[in-house]
Amino acid sequence: MLIIGLTGSIAMGKTTTAQMFADQDIPVYDADAAVHGLYENGGAAVGPINALHPPAVVEGAVDRGALKTWIKTDPKHLTELEAVVHPLVAGERQTFLEAARAQKAWAVVLDIPLLFETGSERQMDAVVVVTADPTIQRKRALARPGMTSEQLDLILARQMPDAEKRVLADYLVDTGEGMKAARQQVQEIIADLKQRYDRGETK
Repeated sequence: MLIIGLTGSIAMGKTTTAQMFADQDIPVYDADAAVHGLYENGGAAVGPINALHPPAVVEGAVDRGALKTWIKTDPKHLTELEAVVHPLVAGERQTFLEAARAQKAWAVVLDIPLLFETGSERQMDAVVVVTADPTIQRKRALARPGMTSEQLDLILARQMPDAEKRVLADYLVDTGEGMKAARQQVQEIIADLKQRYDRGETK
């Protein structure tokens, strides 16, 4: 089974691209969605986060706003949070992979926003980077509810620059050319990956 890493900076169109792979019957694991699930009422991260910082848990679920406020007070809090969340996410990802193998999937996509930043690319057979012109990216991001230029700059500062991701990618999907063109690029990538799979080029 080929393990394909999918990543891209904010507002590049990664979520839409992930859906394009899913539309071609390739199972997709969404790391962001996994974290949301862990934070929900009854989620596995609620108890440990409550132990770290009780005000971050409201009515049995993690309040992301309270969590962000707490993290801003001291950089070490982010490290403490990651020590709780990352192993839980890794466990869910492993369960997803085992289920896909049991279903005889020839490939899966792991949608991981900070793929390169966390060194996860080493576990992938191939990496797809979703990209777009910086002016398009910024326009899309600032159109999101509540997003400001200052917030966007902070987010971008935490992410590897798009130019560096492009160099490290095995494949690129440029959503700046429109969704029809992006879908065509995804189909071409899948065709190439299928050839690699048929040649036995898996980890």
